[in-house]
Amino acid sequence: MAGQGSTAGPGTDWDGTPAGPGAPRFLQVQTTTDSRAEAVALGRAAVEARLAACAQVAGPVASVYWWEDVVERAEEWLVLLKLPAARYAELAEFLIERHSYDEPEIVATPLVAGTASYLSWIETETQPAQARPEASQP
Repeated sequence: MAGQGSTAGPGTDWDGTPAGPGAPRFLQVQTTTDSRAEAVALGRAAVEARLAACAQVAGPVASVYWWEDVVERAEEWLVLLKLPAARYAELAEFLIERHSYDEPEIVATPLVAGTASYLSWIETETQPAQARPEASQP
């Protein structure tokens, strides 16, 4: 989370956004929730806000993790979002504001390859409305 410790790693800016020459242009970001309804709502809201070109919800998945010094097990739903790497910090803040978890999983995996048309679609669909080609037509 921005402002709550470092999310940066090698080749990232302070906010976790990939930076530098070799940094990926596109990411798949994932989070989990405890209900299908919340997973779908988070994915839809991110897509509607143009922070992700698409969201996929999968689950349930069985999660095992440490929480407050106890190993927990939960059934969760996975949300996968595709976006340009430059939008990561904005998407992370968006998810943090809307997520029901105290400490939500928000992690990114670089998309190292993809078809040119698919990657172009991700770029186009995550542009603000005023920057979209069809928005400039009368």
